Amino acid sequence: MSQKMTPHIPSHQLTERWFLVNADGQIVGKMATTIAKLLMGKDQPQFNPAVDARTNVVVINAEKIKFSGKKLEDKKYYHHSGYPGGTKVKTPQDVLGSSSPARVLIHAVTGMLPKNKLRQVMLKRLKVFVGDKHPHTGQNPVELKIKN
Repeated sequence: MSQKMTPHIPSHQLTERWFLVNADGQIVGKMATTIAKLLMGKDQPQFNPAVDARTNVVVINAEKIKFSGKKLEDKKYYHHSGYPGGTKVKTPQDVLGSSSPARVLIHAVTGMLPKNKLRQVMLKRLKVFVGDKHPHTGQNPVELKIKN
């Protein structure tokens, strides 16, 4: 008895897709899960975890994201310099008020992507911008509405 195998489409045969997400008033966690699913290609019928989905996501207004509950004050981001006593602790409020508020969303999406060699490939396809201007208008990204 022979069974038919499901054909897997290699990444070079997939068409490149572009999405535009407006982060104004969106909750970080819900937005990050949606973006992570798009970057992995889980919304496509030919999903294969071993193949790059060739999906690009452009996020604008990253400085206007929101946290649910008291996470804005209670959540902490840790970083260690490698030296004794070199632990640095920041809250999302500190990061959003700094020169790079997009790091909050990038950090959230990074934690939701698979921990393998494709993670960096997927993260390169995530473009996060402060403000509503971005240089990817030539790709005609499809605007994506995320429900709160």
